[in-house]
Amino acid sequence: MKGFRFLKYTPGPGAAQSDFDRLLSVFLKLLLITSGDANEALQWLTEADRQYKLTTDQYGIGDFIEDLKRKGYISEDPQTGKFSVQPKTERSIRQSALEEIFGRLKKSRRGEHNTVHTGKGDEPTAERRSYSFGDSLEQIAVTESLKNAQINHGTDDFHLTEDDLEIIEQEFKAQTSTVLLIDISHSMILYGEDRITPAKQVALALAELIRIKYPKDTLDFVAFGDDARPIELKDIPYLQVGPYHTNTVAALEMAMDILRRRKNPNKQIFMITDGKPTCIKQGINYYKNPFGLDKKIISRTLALAAQLRRLKIPVTTFMIASDPYLKAFVREFTRVNNGNAYYSSLEGLGHLVFEDFRRNRVKHF
Repeated sequence: MKGFRFLKYTPGPGAAQSDFDRLLSVFLKLLLITSGDANEALQWLTEADRQYKLTTDQYGIGDFIEDLKRKGYISEDPQTGKFSVQPKTERSIRQSALEEIFGRLKKSRRGEHNTVHTGKGDEPTAERRSYSFGDSLEQIAVTESLKNAQINHGTDDFHLTEDDLEIIEQEFKAQTSTVLLIDISHSMILYGEDRITPAKQVALALAELIRIKYPKDTLDFVAFGDDARPIELKDIPYLQVGPYHTNTVAALEMAMDILRRRKNPNKQIFMITDGKPTCIKQGINYYKNPFGLDKKIISRTLALAAQLRRLKIPVTTFMIASDPYLKAFVREFTRVNNGNAYYSSLEGLGHLVFEDFRRNRVKHF
């Protein structure tokens, strides 16, 4: 009997991860924790090697550093001897974050995000139909239309009429504009718990996911503490928590400004935070209440939530904390905005962000 027999693949000895790749995986994680400081990350890696025997007699940390330089991950200042990361490292951090958080995803056709709607869209299909008023010239199937003209009018008196035209049906590909807000207030490292590193990792993974799977989407980033500021993708590994309060109003206002310039019909805001709003700006001054849930601050925040709802921009809040006194505020904010809210552990944050992003991409807000 002819055919194929499929067996479970067992990698051979040569397929095992090399010493360099194994150390690189640890090094990339340490870069996120040290906010992109290559020297501190390598110092931590050396200390981890002393404690946990990461290297062998044949391949040490010195060999690893030389390989990093040779392969273009870091560069060394010849005068100071300090190392700095290169763009290749930043790309590797994004890819590593994507694999760790969304490891089950596979690459697919660029721009893939089908809807049930056809018409003037992005991707041609095998379907043909008669011309209708409003169809663009780019949609005309020239060969089929000329064939129809020959059949309908003959070759002796050849002419092309509207009834001869055939149109190539196209699938519409939905596009989404997302703004990801990242809290960099002091509470993100409070009580000895590092919450900023998972937030950065999720942001990098989401950016890499959109680049691979939804390249026509847009993703912008805003970091917020006392104030809000737009940041580039390349800045995320270097984000640091500061002695800031949490100005949620400033973050939402900046996200609105960004989305106002986007032409996509589908818009959304993701907010990764672990605290309550504790700050707003009044002119050039700041109104702060570090104890939180201040009526003046909460009123401004809820007013913005209502405004975003009228603009059909949902806000999904990923609260990296489950303090009981925060839940009432988050529930009220979500109700006013008609958005979503999740209380996540640090380990489950990435999967929640991805699931909500994928679910929202099939909606028409």
